[in-house]
Amino acid sequence: MSKLARNIPIARPTLGEGEVSAARRAILSGWITQGPEVDAFEKEFAEFVGAPHACAVSNCTTALHLALHALGVGPGDEVITVSHSYIATANAVRYCGARPVFVDIDPRTFNIDPDLIEQAITPRTRVILPVHQIGLPCDLHSILSIAGRHGLRVVEDAACAIGSQIQTAGNWGRIGQPHGTVACFSFHPRKVLTTGDGGMITTRDPNLDRMFRLLRQHGMSVPDTVRHSAKAVIFEEYPLVGFNYRMTDIQAAVGRAQLERLPGMIERRVELAHRYSDALSEIPGLTIPWIPNGRRTNFQSYAVRVGPAFPMSRDELMQALLERGISTRRGIMNSHQEPAYAEYSAARLPCSVAARDQVILLPLYDSLEEDDQRYVIDSLHELATGPHRGGK
Repeated sequence: MSKLARNIPIARPTLGEGEVSAARRAILSGWITQGPEVDAFEKEFAEFVGAPHACAVSNCTTALHLALHALGVGPGDEVITVSHSYIATANAVRYCGARPVFVDIDPRTFNIDPDLIEQAITPRTRVILPVHQIGLPCDLHSILSIAGRHGLRVVEDAACAIGSQIQTAGNWGRIGQPHGTVACFSFHPRKVLTTGDGGMITTRDPNLDRMFRLLRQHGMSVPDTVRHSAKAVIFEEYPLVGFNYRMTDIQAAVGRAQLERLPGMIERRVELAHRYSDALSEIPGLTIPWIPNGRRTNFQSYAVRVGPAFPMSRDELMQALLERGISTRRGIMNSHQEPAYAEYSAARLPCSVAARDQVILLPLYDSLEEDDQRYVIDSLHELATGPHRGGK
């Protein structure tokens, strides 16, 4: 196959007849919006991650907003988080009228650096919001210890981390149990498990779970499932101002089918990631992912840092790969470098800035063919031996 004939995407959702059948089941049931499929998906998801409670919502941004809102975060409050994340993380804080306080990352993991959290805490701090970036769990033990000393809640942005694990006292547990107060997941098509769009909030606190369920449907006191199955007329009430953050039953049905195949999808992604690492580890100027002891990633993305020893810049490499039919993406964005957060533009976050500018995400999805991955690997080796910048 010629180079021009290749078309390798950065990601591809794994959807098949199981998801088609599930969506058809929901459509033909006559119950389209939040209903019995959502209820079943919540129970199955909670069991998978080991959480007492799981509440389905429309996406992870709304999950983060509900989590912070339910915890009482409001105007004048501060939430410690990272700039190095999709902008939705910071936006959810702003939706509450609160101020995100950005902390730099550990350059090896791209996650929040726990050593920098304590100095960012002020009397206005209410929540620590770490991000399990591209599927790799944060150093939760250090973060929870800091939060405990200061009486703070921990909301985990687990958008990318479905199926990822962390070791505690010798035992492995999935992200989402949750280890903090709340964990929030995304089911966007770039994630390992997708429902087209959608999200989930997990917690150990039954009172928080009840609040999430109330808030996601305009504060309506009686769920539709209860009202429609009632033997007597029921009139709902609206005791507080809520939101329209529901998941549809069609999405939930697809999610249930995805959840069944999730262990196999993760196993395949890990296999592909290890193949990348074995093949790329000796290329000068490329730094492969580092996985600390006690953490297991689902490899939602495969991130490689392009250093000065590589014969071309990160952006030049991305263009060269694109010309070979290989799609890539830049490293994770930084909110403080975006116009919407211009007031933070002077923030000193050197590791976050370097990661955004030096990291490239390679194609990774569980249906990636061995021949296509070999083509990506061979292309990187060929480009690594090419002329240096400014060469002929």
